[in-house]
Formats: sequence, structure tokens, C-alpha cells
Amino acid sequence: MIERTILGVVVGSRAYGLDGPDSDHDRRGVYAAPTRAFWSLDKPPTHFDGPLPEQFTWEIERFCTLALQANPTVLEVLWSPIVETLTDDGRALLSVRQAFLSRKVAATYGEYARDQLNRVSARRERTGETNWKQAMHMIRLLLAGAHVLRTGDVLVDVRSLRPRLLEVKSGAVPWNSVVAWAAELQDDLASARESTGLPEAPDRRAVDQLLFGVRERGLK
Repeated sequence: MIERTILGVVVGSRAYGLDGPDSDHDRRGVYAAPTRAFWSLDKPPTHFDGPLPEQFTWEIERFCTLALQANPTVLEVLWSPIVETLTDDGRALLSVRQAFLSRKVAATYGEYARDQLNRVSARRERTGETNWKQAMHMIRLLLAGAHVLRTGDVLVDVRSLRPRLLEVKSGAVPWNSVVAWAAELQDDLASARESTGLPEAPDRRAVDQLLFGVRERGLK
């Protein structure tokens, strides 16, 4: 199915502008299965791994479902600054990316960040060790959530915050300070939620129209 990829991007540290010499190339993509493949009992896969290391691809319908839920990992694919594969269907997908955004962003980004904070805290209590990389991404998520609520664009490239975020990743920032920063950012996320111009719900009609077009073209 890799040959049917319509959008392929690099995500992770290289897209965030937080990469180092040994950073992985985390690749994510979207593919469009042939429309007739849905007419049989055995449906096309909703996703697949590979063939390259750290590569993961969703079928477009599954991708859209997750994006409509304001899944942060999925939304980043639509705003990645590093695009490796882009077809006409991929351009059509990118053209409606704003349709996926809604006030749900406040909940999903906030919940993802709280989950990561709880995981790091639990590990500290259990082993005395701190996953500073996970702590850094928790902070990054909260910053990104407030940004999309205020601007209507998903923040991927955080190069302007690189020094401070890498200080967290290196463990140079005391844990109590990281927790306090996270609490401030959660408050800021809530404030951004109150003032955002994003709609209460995403534009499912626009996404449906996108899928109709992709499936019609997939018949040819």
C-alpha cells in the first residue's frame, strides 16, 4: 500500500526543530486504498508499519476519524514542515486541514499532557528515575495546544523554544520547576480555550466532501 501514499511527512524531533546528530527520522503518512477494495469482505488495512524504520501510515478514512477527534499526533501530520510525498489527493487533504480543528483541541492536548506528566511522576516514585524527554514533550504539547486555539494553526516547529525545551530534556531544570511550568501552561490552555475563535465542533461536512472526492477518484 506504500505506493498509494498521498501524503508523507517527517514528524518528531526533526520536524520540531529539536533534533540532534543521532535523531531518528520519524515518518508518518496517509494512503488512499483503492475504492473497490472496500467492496470485498476483507477490507484494506486501517494502517501499516514500515517499510522504513519509524514509519507509520494510516488509510485516509482512519486518519480523518482521528483528526476529527483532535488527536495531537495526527494533527501534526497536516502541519509538518517536512513533506516528502504529496499527490493531488494529498493536496486536497491539506487544503481542508482547518476543518479538523475545533475547541476539542483544549481537551485532547491537555489530557495528553496530563497523561504524560502522570507517567513521568509515577516512574519517579517507582524507580527514582525521570524521563526528561517525555517531560519535555509534555511541555511542548501544552504550548502547542494553546497556540492552535489562539491562531488556528498547529504548532510543530518549536525552534524558537529550543534552548529552554532542551534544558528540560537534559534534566537541567529541577522537577518542581517543570511541574510548576506545566501547571501554568494548563491554565494558559484553559484561557486560550475561553477566547478561541475555533468552532465547538470540526467541519465534518468538509471532511466528508474530501473523502467522497478521494473515493470517486479511486474508482478510476
